[in-house]
Amino acid sequence: MMELGKRIKQLRFKAGLTQEQLAEKLGIGAQSVSKWENAVAMPDITTLPLLAEIFGVSIDDLFDLTTEQRLNRIENRMDAEEELPADIFREFESFLQAELNGTKYQKRATELLAYLYWHRMNAEAQKASRYAKEAITRAPGEKGCQWILSKTENHAVWDWNMANHTRAIAFYRELAEANPDVALPYMYLLDNLIADHRADEAERWLDRYCTLEKAHPVMKQVYRAYIALARFDEPTADGIMEALLAQQPENDAVLFETAQYYAAKADYKKAIDTYERAFAADTRRPRFQDALMGIADIYEIMGDYANAAKTYDRIIDLLENEWGLTEETDSSVTVAKKEKARLLAMA
Repeated sequence: MMELGKRIKQLRFKAGLTQEQLAEKLGIGAQSVSKWENAVAMPDITTLPLLAEIFGVSIDDLFDLTTEQRLNRIENRMDAEEELPADIFREFESFLQAELNGTKYQKRATELLAYLYWHRMNAEAQKASRYAKEAITRAPGEKGCQWILSKTENHAVWDWNMANHTRAIAFYRELAEANPDVALPYMYLLDNLIADHRADEAERWLDRYCTLEKAHPVMKQVYRAYIALARFDEPTADGIMEALLAQQPENDAVLFETAQYYAAKADYKKAIDTYERAFAADTRRPRFQDALMGIADIYEIMGDYANAAKTYDRIIDLLENEWGLTEETDSSVTVAKKEKARLLAMA
């Protein structure tokens, strides 16, 4: 309280305003400003945007936050809200762009700028998707908005030249070549090569990946199974995954990847059973929601909307009780509740 009051007084002096003049601009009594500056009371949160406008600063500047605090606030607000107001977006963008010129927070600012633009893109994509669906519903025999829906919701595209991952492969290949001892670029490269059935290339890169100190021991075998699938050799792929599961039946990572494998093959009963085993075997707290999301998706695919909704109850419980999240602090809780309501409406 004292810090904000001092900051208001400092900014008022800098702006050359008396308490009475500031109060007049705010449409309040001068006594209120005096109480703020003397730490007797705090300004209402709805007053902060106008205060910032009068002083020509951001809301963050009112609190005289450190750079790290401002970065945390930006990240937390994007986590909590599905869409940022335009003025807040511009404020965050301007601050992060300025931090790119420094050295201490340059990496974090770059990451948050990517998150900021993705956050805005995702919010706009949801609107584009809604209107594209409406347009397609009105004229189902026309292609007008189909490409928009494909982009916003990642729908499958028939044309190979539109669906292939050549650019992603080129990027991650260059990244792996430039950072030969870092594991993640190899994994992203393998994901995209396998998706395009470029099995021979994937096998060569997997051999290089397996030599790395930080190569994930489970993924060494999982990738071999998926490369076999990319060659349409299902028996070999099945054998690799079954042997891995037999060797480590209580390993939550093995169980999860095996469930993923069964789901990818549309063997849904095995997938659900194995996802459940993976979730039960995970001793970490808090646990991630990935296994439960897989179960919910499969139930929806199977038309079992009631069980899909019940699985979202488990996801919401996980987010709230293990992660300590609320709708006010993280939009993932809101999204989960919306999904549950959607599924219940279909049940």
